[in-house]
Amino acid sequence: MRTVQMTLDESLVQEIDQVVKRLGTTRSAFAREALRAALTRVQVRELEEKHREGYHRKPVDPDAFRDWEDEQVWVD
Repeated sequence: MRTVQMTLDESLVQEIDQVVKRLGTTRSAFAREALRAALTRVQVRELEEKHREGYHRKPVDPDAFRDWEDEQVWVD
């Protein structure tokens, strides 16, 4: 692993210290998990944007699923 230095507000460090104590983990482990989660959120947003752009460039044909309408079961 590589060591990195970060600058954080004192209040944020205090909150993190409280949480890691409750979770029984370390600042580093907490930061790794938070950063991985943030990276996943960025990747999901990027994929969603690609899908939006794709559907904008090539919209779905309104008749594409019409053949399946009779197969659907609608429950009240």
